[in-house]
Amino acid sequence: MENNLTVEKLFKDNRKKLRLSRINYGVGQERLVKSEKMNRPGLELSGFWDYFDKTRIQLFGMKEKKYLDTLTEEGRIPIFKKMFSSEIPAAIFAHGTKPFPEAISFANTHNISLMSTPLTTSHIISQMMDYLDWHLAPSTVVHGSLVDVYGVGILLTGRSGIGKSEIALDLVERGQRLVADDLVKIIRRSDNVIIGTGMENHEHLLEIRGLGIVDVKNIFGIRAIRQQKRVEVLVELLDWDEKSAYERVGTTQKSTKILGVATPHIRLPIYPGKNITVIAEVIALNHILNYMGKNAAKDFQKKLLATIRKKTLQNNLESYLKKDYE
Repeated sequence: MENNLTVEKLFKDNRKKLRLSRINYGVGQERLVKSEKMNRPGLELSGFWDYFDKTRIQLFGMKEKKYLDTLTEEGRIPIFKKMFSSEIPAAIFAHGTKPFPEAISFANTHNISLMSTPLTTSHIISQMMDYLDWHLAPSTVVHGSLVDVYGVGILLTGRSGIGKSEIALDLVERGQRLVADDLVKIIRRSDNVIIGTGMENHEHLLEIRGLGIVDVKNIFGIRAIRQQKRVEVLVELLDWDEKSAYERVGTTQKSTKILGVATPHIRLPIYPGKNITVIAEVIALNHILNYMGKNAAKDFQKKLLATIRKKTLQNNLESYLKKDYE
């Protein structure tokens, strides 16, 4: 999805939490933030610019302030001129430090927003980088329903009208929790975990054909919903086709990559009378067992192979004895 994180949005989202205030009000608010990392410009202040990443927000702390205090105005001007002319997204001054007049002047000239906070640099980095990682992470929108089933995030997909919303509603009625329906926004975190959430204005609403929009939160209560959930299993609902070959044992687990993350993929054929809701719950419980190292299909295969080996040995022995004429 297209990145639309502006400096203005970043400021508004973090103003209270990080106690941010604007230094040059109204300047550079439309700039896009493109990097999920921040930079403390220690080496750059000393004149080393070879690895300077201009896409990062610059964070000035007490060490940077103390170093800049040792320089004259003539010594600071080239630093701020080079930094702000590189079109950085913004700069934050921590510890309640104030930028020098020449820094404000170059920031205004090059349309760079300056912010300040009384918090420490370590606090700012830990909070801001988590925020940036979430908002700038790779994302996509999937047509389907995401339900938390016994703690397992199951993403139901399939053609329009196949019954995804109805299955999600049935799961909620059985005590499971709805995350999103129709449009599911999926975000990949830096640790290769994909998180699903609802789209704005679609949160916790189900569209049931023939009935209309159902507000799950108001009908079933707050315990029937979740704001977000890790996507752990993809269940693709398919129209039953007797000519198609479907998995019968389950020893070979198929997977599909979502935003580059391999996700277990189950192709589930449906037909009238088949209880998909119960099957979805079993899929969740089976996923938990697999995670704990218990795989029914592989256990069955081992027992079958052991039986075959035992039977083979027995047959070989009987054949040997029949041919023993002494």
